[in-house]
Amino acid sequence: MAVKDDQFEASASALGYLYQFAKALQLCIEQWVGGLEWSVAVEAADDIEKHAGSLTELLQLKQRADGTRLTDSAPDLWKTLRIWCEAATAGRIELAETNLFLMTTAELPPGSAGYHLQPKASGHRDEGKALTLLRAAREASSSDKLQKAFAAFDGLEADGAVGHSALLARIDVIGDAPRIDEVRETMLGHAALVVGHDLAKSFLTRLEGWFYDRVIEQMRTPGGAPITGEEFDQILSDLRHQFGPNNLPIDPDIADLNPEPAESADKMFVRQLDLIGVGSERIRLAVRDYVRAFNQRSRWSEEKLLRVGELGRYERRLVEEWQARFADMREDLGDDATEEEMKREAKLIYRWVDREARAQIRTGLEEVFIPKGSYHMLADELRVGWHPDFTARLMALLEPTGAR
Repeated sequence: MAVKDDQFEASASALGYLYQFAKALQLCIEQWVGGLEWSVAVEAADDIEKHAGSLTELLQLKQRADGTRLTDSAPDLWKTLRIWCEAATAGRIELAETNLFLMTTAELPPGSAGYHLQPKASGHRDEGKALTLLRAAREASSSDKLQKAFAAFDGLEADGAVGHSALLARIDVIGDAPRIDEVRETMLGHAALVVGHDLAKSFLTRLEGWFYDRVIEQMRTPGGAPITGEEFDQILSDLRHQFGPNNLPIDPDIADLNPEPAESADKMFVRQLDLIGVGSERIRLAVRDYVRAFNQRSRWSEEKLLRVGELGRYERRLVEEWQARFADMREDLGDDATEEEMKREAKLIYRWVDREARAQIRTGLEEVFIPKGSYHMLADELRVGWHPDFTARLMALLEPTGAR
């Protein structure tokens, strides 16, 4: 049973981090709509820390199971108060310029302290009642786990420069907050406004990927730089450009692939290169381009980012560009060319693919592994080749032993 409990706690902790990341990204999107003079950091002074001008906002986030209620003695409430009380007492936050938010998916029971600390717009805010309820809960509780929180709460009142009332005046408690799936649905709506409904999911997936990598970088670096409005605007602009009608997204995880050549040693496109004597280093680069192009094209297809028939039309263009050059080579060589002459001319055809052939699926694309790798994909299917006799030579290699 202990193992199951540990697994549950680990899952809840992981979900908490995902919720934190999702809310931080949503906050960035919402801030971006209003301007660029802001910054957001995760796990800095709080779960989420936002700066806009001279104002700081600190957010504590709690995603809890359905039916959870934030009572006056709830650990979520008191642990949050402890963090803020200790920070205020130590002078790490300046209350006059800081707004504090406890955002929870739990329900706020009517008449509870959290209920009376809701934003003014709710019509239920009463800081005096909230303070009375918190003090009563503190006196009535015998929880050992909350003793440090109670001590921090008591210590704040002992510090005449701060006090309970001053702290509660800066706190907003938001209950029944959207859960992680609802947060993502809201962000999909924002994405649809940027690139349209058909592309929104793919766009958001890539924005999330960048954001999570960026937050991890910020968290791993002591004093890591927060995400700024200008940085976020640049990323959104770049992504929006990649999803334009004349472009397609190039994914960093694919563009960084560096596979081992040995894994593709039996592929037909590698045999084509062996046939004309291409060296091992250039074969390594060819394998890299093939794997990157294959994976990127597959992802475009899976996400339905390609138009109907678009890939087929692109491959036809590549084949026809190759056909003209291949026919010229065969004509120039004639029927009496030596093997050395055929290999030399074949290497020139392949050099053209490697250095000059840059036809793209769409005009806005610039990543060279797409045309280069696409040619290797065609070579793997024997739709193009480099050696003048590539079809016969390779088919002979594929004949089973004894077939003659």
